[in-house]
Amino acid sequence: MARRCSISGKGVMTGNNVSHANNKNKRRFIPNLQRTSLMSEALGQTIRIRLTTSAIRTIEHNGGLDEFLKNTKNAKLAPEARTLKRRIMKASEKTN
Repeated sequence: MARRCSISGKGVMTGNNVSHANNKNKRRFIPNLQRTSLMSEALGQTIRIRLTTSAIRTIEHNGGLDEFLKNTKNAKLAPEARTLKRRIMKASEKTN
């Protein structure tokens, strides 16, 4: 399973551990991924996805998963989030 956020696309970064003697060793910066269940009102079901904690806070701040995806441009979303956005938009058109 890839260490990548399903909404923001944030993934593993690389860098260096730098000691006091200025020795450099390669290291990895791993994102804080959590498996969460978010409710979608348009689909009428919960969706389980792996998100970073910052993405979870952003979604809650914007009023839930449906509102967040509707108000976010496709260019800023990861491919998995784009397919979810299409499903939500199609379901919300059927109800209106």
